[in-house]
Amino acid sequence: MNRIEMLRKELNHTFAEESWYPPLQPALEGLTAAQASWRPTGEAANTIWETVNHLLYYKERLLKRLQGKELEHVIDTNDGTYEVVAPEDEAAWAATVKRAEAIHRELQEVLATLQDDAFDRPSPQPSLGEAVLNIILHDAYHTGQIIQIRKLQGSWVARRSFE
Repeated sequence: MNRIEMLRKELNHTFAEESWYPPLQPALEGLTAAQASWRPTGEAANTIWETVNHLLYYKERLLKRLQGKELEHVIDTNDGTYEVVAPEDEAAWAATVKRAEAIHRELQEVLATLQDDAFDRPSPQPSLGEAVLNIILHDAYHTGQIIQIRKLQGSWVARRSFE
């Protein structure tokens, strides 16, 4: 397995296929818009939906970089990526989940076209390998937050199997 294949495998573990921690896709399954919009107590707490929007911004930014395209909507601050949404809009929540699936699929497809030497591709930004590893770690971290929020609201099924 070369390094690009390893990145693709680990990216899939953070999104769809459990390795040793739950991935994002199953962590979002069965959530209603109201549950995705529920805010834990605390001024700095984000909702699940806001957190997913944050993840999508950075994954889409990486995807555009890999495609050699410009990001259409650049956000200047990290906090600005936690887009607030209407809590009762089931169609918008479903569209957000579908967008997450589409961006993951597109990232996998673009990475599959790259040769292993692309891993170290120099640029003013982090190397491709570093950028994808950062996304993997970022997704794993925030998926843990999403699961914690689900536990706080009582919507997380204990002893769940992802196989």
